[in-house]
Amino acid sequence: MVDGYYSAVAKLLRSQGFWYLANAKGSHEKWVDESGRMLIVPRNLMSRHTANAILRDAGCSTKL
Repeated sequence: MVDGYYSAVAKLLRSQGFWYLANAKGSHEKWVDESGRMLIVPRNLMSRHTANAILRDAGCSTKL
């Protein structure tokens, strides 16, 4: 089974100060930080480019 990038993105988001808030539509999740910035992260994250875009939006300089 293909693992995808969700676990790596979730780990990096937690290190940036984000936490899981709630489920969104379909297989997506809402993640938020203390300033109120919200990100939508798909649970079935298979694209490296999408994973890097989410990390860029979070302010993380790490690339997968």
